[in-house]
Amino acid sequence: MCGIFGTIPKTETSFFKFALDKITHRGPDSYGIEDIDSEITLGHRRLSILDLSENGHQPMSNDDGRYTIVLNGEIYNFLELKEELSKKGHDFKSTSDTEVLLKSYIEWGEECVLKFNGMWAFAIWDKVKKELFMSRDRYGKKPLFYAVIDGKFIFASEMKSIYPFIKNLEVSEDFDWMKNNIFRYEVTEKCLIKGIKRFPHGHSGTFSNGKLTTKRYWNTLDHLVDVPKSYDEQVEQFRSLFLDACKLRMRSDVAIGTALSGGLDSSATIGAMAHLSKNNNSYSKDWQHAFVATFPETPMDESKYAKMVTDHLGIKGTFMEVEPQKHWGKLEEYFYLFEDLYITTPIPMIMIYEAVKKNGVTVTLDGHGADELFSGYNGLIEALWDTKLNPKKIKNVLDTYQGTLNTSDQFDKINYSKVYSSFMIKTAAKKLLGKDRVSRDHDHPNFKKLDNLSKHLYVIFNETILPTLLRNYDRYAMISGVEIRMPFMDHRLVSFVNSLPYTSKMGDGYTKKLIRDAIDPYIPKEVTWRKSKIGFTSPIVDWMQNDLSEWFSDTVHSKSFLQSQLVDNPMELQGKIMDIVTNKSKNFVVAQDSWRALTPYIWGKSTLDRNHKAM
Repeated sequence: MCGIFGTIPKTETSFFKFALDKITHRGPDSYGIEDIDSEITLGHRRLSILDLSENGHQPMSNDDGRYTIVLNGEIYNFLELKEELSKKGHDFKSTSDTEVLLKSYIEWGEECVLKFNGMWAFAIWDKVKKELFMSRDRYGKKPLFYAVIDGKFIFASEMKSIYPFIKNLEVSEDFDWMKNNIFRYEVTEKCLIKGIKRFPHGHSGTFSNGKLTTKRYWNTLDHLVDVPKSYDEQVEQFRSLFLDACKLRMRSDVAIGTALSGGLDSSATIGAMAHLSKNNNSYSKDWQHAFVATFPETPMDESKYAKMVTDHLGIKGTFMEVEPQKHWGKLEEYFYLFEDLYITTPIPMIMIYEAVKKNGVTVTLDGHGADELFSGYNGLIEALWDTKLNPKKIKNVLDTYQGTLNTSDQFDKINYSKVYSSFMIKTAAKKLLGKDRVSRDHDHPNFKKLDNLSKHLYVIFNETILPTLLRNYDRYAMISGVEIRMPFMDHRLVSFVNSLPYTSKMGDGYTKKLIRDAIDPYIPKEVTWRKSKIGFTSPIVDWMQNDLSEWFSDTVHSKSFLQSQLVDNPMELQGKIMDIVTNKSKNFVVAQDSWRALTPYIWGKSTLDRNHKAM
C-alpha cells in the first residue's frame, strides 16, 4: 500500500510534489503533502485499501499534532491492537490501520513494532523532540531508501523520488560487485546509484541532530519456539497458524485475489482462502479472483494445474497468455520503474499484476516465502549432510531433489553418486577450513543448533534469495498499484518453521512435506502431491529463439551495447546470446545467465540516460 517520501529540512512544495509524483504508481488514489514548521516535509501517495474515506488520508497526525506519520504497508492485526489501545484510553477517528500504528507508537514507543503483524516502512515525526522515527518490517517486504544530499536528509519508498535531488546520476562504487552478486546486495545498504542507501529490514532508526542511528529489533533466532515432538501435532499447529495468517490478510475494504501459478504455495493460499470464506462471513467476501500467467508450449507452463485448482474451488480463473512482443516496447520503462537488477526479465510478473488491476482487484494473497522456509530450491541437497551417512536417508534426499527438477531437455539431469560425493567432499572441506560461516548470524547460539538444511534455509530466507524476491515483487505489483500479502511470511509461522528439524520439512520423496499434509484437505491431490517444480520465470530460451530473436540480435550488435561500460566483455556476451538466438544452444541456465549479464546495459539506458529533473 502506498508510497512515502520526506525531507529534512523542508522542501519547496512544487519541487517536492514533482519528486513525490515519481512514485504515483504506488499510490494512484490520492496524495498528501505537509510541511511541519520549517523542519520537515512529509509526502504520501495513497493506495486505498482500508478505510477508503478521507479519515484514512496521510500524512496523519494525532489529536494534539505532536506526531505525524506516513506509512507504506499494512498492519494486519490492527483490529486486535485497536481494541487493546481503546482499553488504555485511546480514541479513534478512522477505521484505518495507520491510526492504530500511530497510537501504538504513542503508547509503546519504539517497541511497538514487536506488536505488529504486517509489512511496513513508516516514518513518524515528533514535533516536540524534532526527531524522525523510522522502521522497516521484519523481512523487508516494503522498501525504504535514504540519502543525505547537500545537507538535506531524504527518504523514500523508491529511489526515483531521490533522483531529482542528485546533480549527476552515477553508478555506485559497488556497481560491479552488485551486478555480479544479484542475490547478495539487497540486505546491504548498497544501491546501484551513488549516494543512495537502503534502510535495513528488521531495523528501526532515529534521525536527530543531523544523524541517523539504526537498531536491529528483529532476529528470528531470538524468537524460536518449542514445537510438538509428534509430526501429526506439528501439522495441526502449522495448519492453524497458516489459516490464521490468511484470515488476517483477508481483511480489506477492496477486492482481493491471488496470483496463481499452479504450484503448491499459491494453490495452498487460495485453498485456505476458500476454506476460510466457507466457515466465516467476517472476511472479505470479494476474494474469488485467481490470475494465471500461461506460457503455451514451453517448459514453463503450469496452467493445467492452476485450472485444476480453480475447478476444484469452483471459482473462475483469469488465464493470461504472456506474449512478450506486446509489452517488450515498454522494457526500458519497466526497468526504470523496477530500479534494480535481476536474473530474469520482469515482463511476465509485471503483466500478471497489471491484469490483476485491470480486473478491479487491488490486493493479492500470494505464496511467497514457502520455498525459502522449506526447500530452498537446489539447496535441498544441503540435507545430505544431515543424513549422517544413512543410505536410506541419503536416497530419500536425492529422490526428493530429483523430483523437483524440470524434465525438459533445456535442463541437465543429475547423477546421484556424483551429486552425493561432490557435495560431501566440498562440505567437509568447507567445515574443516572454517569456510562454512555463511550467515551474518553464524555466531548466534541458536544458529549453531540448526541442522545443515535449516542453516541454508535461514540464509536464503533472511539474507540472499528471499529479500531479493520480496524487493522484486513489491515493484512488479506496485507498478500497477497492487498490494501483495504473504501469509507464509507471518512472523509466527516463520518462527515455528525455523524451530523444526529438516525431517519435518521434507521426507518420503516430497519437499514441503508439512505444507502438503496441512493443506491436503483444501486443494486437488494432483497439486498437493505433485513433485515437479517450475517456478514463475520467463521461458527465455523460447523467447530468444522465436518472438524476440530480432530484438536480441539487434541489441547485441548495436554500437551503444558494444561500447557499454556497464557490461563485462560485450563481445563475449554477444557470442553467447547469438548461440541461443541461432539455436546453437538451448541451455536454459546459459540463456538466463546471458540475460543477467545483459541487464546492466538495459538498466543504464532506462535510468542513467533519463532526465530526472523538473522542467
